Amino acid sequence: MNALISLVAGFAFGIFTRSLLFASGWPILFVLLLAALIGAANVLRPRRAYALGVLFFIFCALGMLRAMTADTPPSKTFMGDLRHRVAYDGIVAGDPDVREKNQRIPLVIEKEGERVGALAVMPLATRVAVGDRVRVYGSLFVPMAFETDNGRTFRYDKYLQAKGERFLIEFGSITAIAPAPWYSASAALARIKHALLDGLGAALPQPDAALAGGIVIGGKVGLSAELQDAFTRSGLVQIIVLSGYNVMIVAEWVMAFLAALRLPRRLQYVAGGAALLLFVGIAGITSTAVRAAIMAIIALYARASGKTYAASRALLVAVFLMLAWNPLTLCFDPGFDLSVAATAGVIWLSPIIEKALRVKYASLKNAIATTLAAQTSVLPLLLYMSGLLSFVALPANLLVNAVVPLAMAGAAVAGVIGMLFGAVAPLPVQIIGLPTLALTRYIIFIATKSAALPYAALTLERFPFVFVVIAYAALIAFAKRFSTTDQFTFSKNAST
Repeated sequence: MNALISLVAGFAFGIFTRSLLFASGWPILFVLLLAALIGAANVLRPRRAYALGVLFFIFCALGMLRAMTADTPPSKTFMGDLRHRVAYDGIVAGDPDVREKNQRIPLVIEKEGERVGALAVMPLATRVAVGDRVRVYGSLFVPMAFETDNGRTFRYDKYLQAKGERFLIEFGSITAIAPAPWYSASAALARIKHALLDGLGAALPQPDAALAGGIVIGGKVGLSAELQDAFTRSGLVQIIVLSGYNVMIVAEWVMAFLAALRLPRRLQYVAGGAALLLFVGIAGITSTAVRAAIMAIIALYARASGKTYAASRALLVAVFLMLAWNPLTLCFDPGFDLSVAATAGVIWLSPIIEKALRVKYASLKNAIATTLAAQTSVLPLLLYMSGLLSFVALPANLLVNAVVPLAMAGAAVAGVIGMLFGAVAPLPVQIIGLPTLALTRYIIFIATKSAALPYAALTLERFPFVFVVIAYAALIAFAKRFSTTDQFTFSKNAST
């Protein structure tokens, strides 16, 4: 375990320092020199700490090298069109992100045989679907970092680069040339997603349909700015984004259904993994969902093979694989950082908190410990990123988290029934949606009422990054001091 921690920590530290502190390759040689010196000391006087130090610095150098290869300059072919009116052929690469005044459409644009990712900021009236071949017109820009309302700098350019989007196209229009080909998997998954959302719209009124859609497959489309702010201030925003908790619930449902059919256990786990991957593809391949899917697949493999599953090791493996694939996610994808921090808190802190709690009922005790651990572990990052400190997050999450699986199940059933029969039998579909409506109204009630309480949340003007480092150093020391084991059995909480 210590070797795996040193490996992943070194790799992540190398990516972090290369991404934020320097651009040249010379520090890689310095780090390798440190590894050689520590290795020589280990030869002269073998010690475990020396061996771990060598491993840390070798993978630190590898992390720096991987970050260098990923952080490439924008394409010169397209840079010549910067700040000019352009017209490109392209393909819609993802669902539009609909805002109040416009929508942002991910594209893969083409010029002279070269392809690159771009984000087109277009009017709300634009209608395109994933996989469509389009002609896009507008002005070409490079994304820039900007100051947020609370004075923080958001590296918007790197955030988009982490998603493969190097340019912005604004002040223009998009014309569809041809629909997605029949063999496009991404287009098929997007059609399933929108059919489910339309089914929820037939079964539930707004904003309940939008909230149900967010609970099932993530997303804030259809939720008013006021309601989104209420979820943020109450610390419940993770409910309307795709999280690892949603991913694991889907896998558990599928396996429970197959177990009821008395199918072979290995077939259950294979089907659970397939359903999990299908769900992530439909909902959107976000870093949070991918991290949870990797951990879940490891857990399913452990179940099928009868091997021990340690959530801590699964998390470290998932982090290493994701950073090796796309190192930009570490410093420029807030969702990835918050997801890893929350999961680490559940794995290492919740057993300590649960042991210390004096609560009679085991299920309530576990819920309090899990919620408190997750909230505590993400707090330093939230304060640094947004400055928002919610004082009602713990009770609000305790009141809501217990009904989230029921809301997911109800929304899934209502969405499928609405998708199949919403046009021909609207009243029966709405009746079937009543249990889900009751649950979404309850969640909205908790979010709005808790956010409206006096002093529900406080916004800090400044929370320096050094405080984040100190806070996590203290949490790590606390977990190391009081933790008794890193082996945890398979559970949904371990993949939050």
